[in-house]
Amino acid sequence: MNLSIPDLTAVRARNPEAVAEAAARRARRPLIGDSGRLMIVAADHPARGALGIGDRPLAMADRADLLERLCVALSRPGMDGVLATADILEDLLLLGALENKVVMGSMNRGGLAGASFEMDDRFTGHRAEDIARLGFDAGKLLVRIDYDDPGSLTTLESSARAVDAMAERRLPVFVEPFISRRVDGRVRNDLSAEAVTRSIAIASGLGGTSAYTWLKLPVTDDVEDMAEVLRTSTLPVVLLGGEVGDQEAAYARWGKALRLPTVQGMVVGRSLLYPADGSVEKAVDTAVGLL
Repeated sequence: MNLSIPDLTAVRARNPEAVAEAAARRARRPLIGDSGRLMIVAADHPARGALGIGDRPLAMADRADLLERLCVALSRPGMDGVLATADILEDLLLLGALENKVVMGSMNRGGLAGASFEMDDRFTGHRAEDIARLGFDAGKLLVRIDYDDPGSLTTLESSARAVDAMAERRLPVFVEPFISRRVDGRVRNDLSAEAVTRSIAIASGLGGTSAYTWLKLPVTDDVEDMAEVLRTSTLPVVLLGGEVGDQEAAYARWGKALRLPTVQGMVVGRSLLYPADGSVEKAVDTAVGLL
């Protein structure tokens, strides 16, 4: 029986086994469905302490509100699944929102937003064995590379081992690479064509096999550069959305990049869950229409 959001805490307190039971009976689907494309809503930001939306620094801190938004997004036609950390995915499992959806576990969230150790992005989320045990469908890991920060080496090494562990279980892993640097104490990702090209080359070579590796990539500053940038690898690609200012301009950029041959879909979070006009339904439907 599916729960309502107010029931979640009581069930977690009195029947923690309900999570595993819900995972065991969840109806699954192939990673790529009949459309041949993939649209995933992302909600793994809170575990890294990244809770802000625009000028609201704690917008994602209201868990009931976030779950409501996720349930709406997952209910829309063409929305294939969700990327999140264990706590959020388990809430959605108990709510019955993950039936016949692609469920992607977020693996490394240790590089907390704004921390001195942000580049040392250790694996504090799902392990490969957790994703397999719960019958989830894929994992995602973040690889930010700052040539001036030794913490990036720890992230690279642990990411390579995570790629190996996922491949051993024949589970897809979506690798999200960036070349990054600190500007006035804050980590900034370089979205120039050269930087994204370099990040693709590095990420594609992680681990002992790339057979189960996908890339989760940003659109470059100049979308016209994307065709050349994506020649760096034959690995399948999904585009990431990120927080955007001009929603219409973002849709136009995504639409152009989605036409490129290695691009298989999108993983978008805050701009779908917290759109400027307030309508999750409209934001999701518009994004799905781009596919």
